Amino acid sequence: MSEVVRISVSLEGDLLEAFDRYVENGRYATRSEAVRQLVREKLTAVTSASDNAEVAASLTLVYDHHRPRLTQALVDAQHEAGVLVISAMHVHLTHDLCMELIALRGPAREVERLAGELGGMKGIHQAQLVVVHAAAEGPAHGHHHPHPHPHPHG
Repeated sequence: MSEVVRISVSLEGDLLEAFDRYVENGRYATRSEAVRQLVREKLTAVTSASDNAEVAASLTLVYDHHRPRLTQALVDAQHEAGVLVISAMHVHLTHDLCMELIALRGPAREVERLAGELGGMKGIHQAQLVVVHAAAEGPAHGHHHPHPHPHPHG
C-alpha cells in the first residue's frame, strides 16, 4: 500500500452538500474514503477502455419482457459472445419488467462492445456496466492466491 498524500479540493456549497449526502447514504466512514472509491472507479473504467486490459464486469439490464423478440435477442447475443459471458441471472421485477444480471470477462473493448450492444436494444429501460480489472495470470477460470490456505477451484 502506498503512502497517503493529503490534497485540497474546492467545491461549490451545493455540490459539497450533495456529496455529503452521498457519503452518508453510501455509509462511507469519511469523505476521503468516498473520494478514493470514486477515483478508483473512474480510473478503472478509463484505464480499462484505453489499454484494452483484461477485465471482469457485471452488466445489469432492466427491460420490458413484453417487447417482441427482445428476450430472444438478448439470449442470442449472449450465446454469440461466447466466452465473454460467464453467467447470467434473470429476475422478475414487476408484471412488465425484468432484470438481467450478466457476469462478463475478457478484453475491455470486447466487454464494452457487448454491453453497448445489449444495452442499446429496443425495450431496454436501463443498462449499467461495472468494470473491474482482472488479473491476466493463468486461465480465465483460475486464480492465484498469496495466502497459504488451499481451496478447490472446481
